[in-house]
Amino acid sequence: MTAVVTGGANGLGRAIARRLHAEGQAVAVADVDGTAAVELATALDPSGETARGYSADVADRAALTGLLDSVLADFGPVRVLVNNAARTRATPLFEITPVELESVMAVNFTGTFNACQIFGAHMAEQGYGRIVNMASLAGQNGGTATGGHYASSKGAVMSATKVFARELAARGVTVNAVSPGPQDSPMVRDIVGEQNLEAFQRTIPVGRLGDPAFVADVVALLASPGAHSVTGACWDVNGGLFMR
Repeated sequence: MTAVVTGGANGLGRAIARRLHAEGQAVAVADVDGTAAVELATALDPSGETARGYSADVADRAALTGLLDSVLADFGPVRVLVNNAARTRATPLFEITPVELESVMAVNFTGTFNACQIFGAHMAEQGYGRIVNMASLAGQNGGTATGGHYASSKGAVMSATKVFARELAARGVTVNAVSPGPQDSPMVRDIVGEQNLEAFQRTIPVGRLGDPAFVADVVALLASPGAHSVTGACWDVNGGLFMR
């Protein structure tokens, strides 16, 4: 099977791409940083037979269409899509400008929505597919350290997940979301600040940051053929910060 991971060159996307490749899937690493995407793909498979990097800005719908065309030419039908690309800005709510709001929404929500349309239609034609959208705890609790535009975009991603899940279920395509809380990642450490990290972890019921490798495991499970009975769901990985 072939999997496309957007925002796949760094952070959670990198962990997810590695996990899916380790399972034997051909992986298309797509990222606005095309050089980093190619570097990761080359590290996964220098031959390029089971991993390739692509430069793609998910805020550009034409770029997503071009990405699908390129992956089809290189690997054949796409069976798995992980919408991981995201833009984070920890800007105080009343300081968010219209331009910044639009830029965050363009990547986090519009990019995910467009990718679900473009790749979802392709998967529906094949009669099989797995789409996993990366949501966030911020979209469930209104955000804490992240900006209000980021939180709003991730809430919209969770709603879009249900919309596409309902539409594509009869065509063999499942659509789910994974909602991580704060992970042990450079981005979280940068937002929180190393000097505040110990105190921040005490606010998490389990007392520690999440493990990106485990989030990748959850994505891989939802992307597996056996996950046919799970769709429209949001799987929480937040250390108990949000319970429902």
